[in-house]
Amino acid sequence: MQILLTAINAKYIHSNLAVYSLKASAGEYSSHVELAEFTINHRTEEILSEIYRKKPEVLLFSCYIWNIEQVKELVRECAKVLPETPIWLGGPEVSFCPLEILKEYTEVAGILTGEGEESFRLLAECYVRKTKRWKEIPGAVFRKSAMELKKSEKYRNEETQEDKDDIFSNNQGKPLDMDTLPFPYTGFIDFAHRIIYYESSRGCPFACSYCLSSIDKQVRFRDLKLVFRELQYFLDAKVLQVKFVDRTFNCSHSHAFAIWRYLLEHDNGVTNFHFEIAADLLNEEEMELMAQMRPGLIQLEVGVQSVNVKTIDAIHRRMDLEKVRANVERIHRMGNIHQHLDLIAGLPYEDYVSFAHSFDEVFAMKPEQLQLGFLKVLQGSPMYREAEQYGIVCKDKPPYEVLYTNWLSFSDILQLKAIEEMVEIYYNSHQFRHTLEKLLKTAPSPFYFFQQLADFYERKGLNGRNHSRLQRYEILLEFIREICSKEEDRYRELLTIDLYGREKVKSRPAFASDQSPYQTKIRQILSQTGKQKHVEALLTWGEMPVYLIFDYEARDPLTHDASITQWKEA
Repeated sequence: MQILLTAINAKYIHSNLAVYSLKASAGEYSSHVELAEFTINHRTEEILSEIYRKKPEVLLFSCYIWNIEQVKELVRECAKVLPETPIWLGGPEVSFCPLEILKEYTEVAGILTGEGEESFRLLAECYVRKTKRWKEIPGAVFRKSAMELKKSEKYRNEETQEDKDDIFSNNQGKPLDMDTLPFPYTGFIDFAHRIIYYESSRGCPFACSYCLSSIDKQVRFRDLKLVFRELQYFLDAKVLQVKFVDRTFNCSHSHAFAIWRYLLEHDNGVTNFHFEIAADLLNEEEMELMAQMRPGLIQLEVGVQSVNVKTIDAIHRRMDLEKVRANVERIHRMGNIHQHLDLIAGLPYEDYVSFAHSFDEVFAMKPEQLQLGFLKVLQGSPMYREAEQYGIVCKDKPPYEVLYTNWLSFSDILQLKAIEEMVEIYYNSHQFRHTLEKLLKTAPSPFYFFQQLADFYERKGLNGRNHSRLQRYEILLEFIREICSKEEDRYRELLTIDLYGREKVKSRPAFASDQSPYQTKIRQILSQTGKQKHVEALLTWGEMPVYLIFDYEARDPLTHDASITQWKEA
């Protein structure tokens, strides 16, 4: 018996935690389970061919918003070339609409809804032992044909009206005990160039209406002894990054503090750990602990989403904005932790002006990255049920992103999309840090600045092109000529600093100043500091040239910029 568990991941570097967990959870049946892992960049034909070559006796697909369309196509094609192979689906994209999926895709034998570890083990047992005890699988929704219409004496005697229907739907089981879940990465050796997902808890105490985690308000924690042992496994393997998928990692102070303290005490100098947190829940003890951490040991993602009080209330979110602001700014001053702050466009009561205000408020907190996201109306979420009352219209296909609302038109959404791209290119990349620092002071607000830049791209027909990194610098210089041409020479030097701050480029850009008159001095400085560095002579910083030294072996652990120091005569 070969059970093929198929994962189509969003990115190559991601390991699918759910899929590895399911394989591990099969226990004594794991020898019958084979994992086929692909990415969304694989062509459907490639995936189909690989599945066919494996000749599975049972085929399962893990379904998410990023792969569901491809999975649906594969279901139809796999059923043609492997007509005797039962196909099962699982995951969040099918858990909240199993009847609809089964009615539309007659090729699917059944769907495992909700938490999959235990239901998958029982499903594997049914196929390996040929017991067909489908009704004992919590959360399973399946056809009579999946049972091959061979009922045991027990079920024959207990036949109900439901049994006469085409599809059976089992009740969900009790929430799984986190300590019973197997560690999915044992024996996993391909850690290189991957982001590893890990969970130490499930559920969330909050009720944010756009989030599926709001459904499960009962937070369950994995025993810390297990967590420490598993984290040590990653530390010993020197994994580059481990992303905790806990919805609100610090909802329990004792749990979060214990894990952060363990990471501080066992830091291997390499691994970075990513956490999604509620910044307003951080307390003094946690702050003092984080201040001691190696730069880059942890990074924090903080979902602010909006600063509009009416919006926050409508999405059932609890947040003390003043505490968020104070804690984020305090962490920023520490200088050792990357912070990623999120906003969501398309929420109730948030119009264009209100969103601009939210943007400026969050930007003022100086996050290393500001993600301007767009509301996704996920099936099963409270927002899915509330969308109509707020006039929220979204795309029919995944990721079900908002098109317009009672407060934002589609035109507004398109404008925000353009601004999002400018933020990604010019702010989140950290490639224009010195230039932006000065440029932003010329604008009435950060949001207005990025709106200006987005409008410039639109006017110049620059959107939709694959610009090189150097071209992005040249485009920004062209924009600068429009808004503050009198200081063009200073901005040329700032752009040069930003460019060399990232790497020692081989070809000098056209916008950089001529350095030939200063080569004698530059060679002298390099002879004393090391030739692997770069020296730049700045001409607009005083009466005499100022020399900056770029050291690429001493990079900032958060931004990865080269260390930049000013040359001073001994």
